[in-house]
Amino acid sequence: MFLGKPITIFTESYSDQIDRLKNEIENADSIVIGAGAGLSTSAGFIYTGERFSSHFADFEQKYGFHDMYSGGFYPYKTAEEHWAYWSRYIYFNRYVDPPKSTYSDLLRLVKDRDYFVITTNVDHCFQKAGIDKKRLFYTQGDYGLFQCSEPCCNETFDNEAAVRQMLKEQKNMRIPTELLPVCPHCGKPLTMNLRSDDKFVEDEGWHSAAKRYETFLRTRHGRNILLLELGVGYNTPGIIKYPFWQIAAQNRKAIYACVNSREALCPSGIAGQSICLGADISTVISSLL
Repeated sequence: MFLGKPITIFTESYSDQIDRLKNEIENADSIVIGAGAGLSTSAGFIYTGERFSSHFADFEQKYGFHDMYSGGFYPYKTAEEHWAYWSRYIYFNRYVDPPKSTYSDLLRLVKDRDYFVITTNVDHCFQKAGIDKKRLFYTQGDYGLFQCSEPCCNETFDNEAAVRQMLKEQKNMRIPTELLPVCPHCGKPLTMNLRSDDKFVEDEGWHSAAKRYETFLRTRHGRNILLLELGVGYNTPGIIKYPFWQIAAQNRKAIYACVNSREALCPSGIAGQSICLGADISTVISSLL
């Protein structure tokens, strides 16, 4: 992709950029929302500080890590310890609502529009906010799903009941051995349905969502489309960021809008059809409302 060197655009005032973005939301034929981790962070799903210490102080003291993310990669000696941590992690990042109303506020902005959401987030926040799952493609998995670690099948399994039981019955940062999750087909250990290697299971729901997203883009090609990127970084830019840039380059009616408190950038080749807001996403959404 040769769209020129990424640049930061701050030639307009914040209020002018908000007005322009609001106008684009109101007048676009279609809206594609691309959401990354920065959106959930803005909604209050923070993996460090008070939120970490209030839920994982015992793990921090025993194992020496200081944030939830690091705890997920810690080499626990036993599966009972591993799932004690992960059941607690899943519960607070999947089955508890985020502290702020950012997701539901975002839905208010687009609920009456022709829109689709693609996200790398795995915390289910869009679904909990009330979004129609037929308008959503969660590319990297879901904290609420298990899969076979082998895997022996292209199937995923809802984990809420199992997670809640692990959370309830864990003691001294261990779960009872009989609660260790195993595949109902082959008996191998279950693991999280998160894309981390080539064993990630893309189940029937995943493929259906991918097809709906592809159809949405194909049938809106050449129209006045708003590509609204929220909190997407450079860990996996090939899923949302680079494709959005490419769509904008190929369709001069498209508008690319990047809202990111750290990296509000666009290539110089599409600068004339871009809005880059280096601000907190929750603040921006509140301003738009």
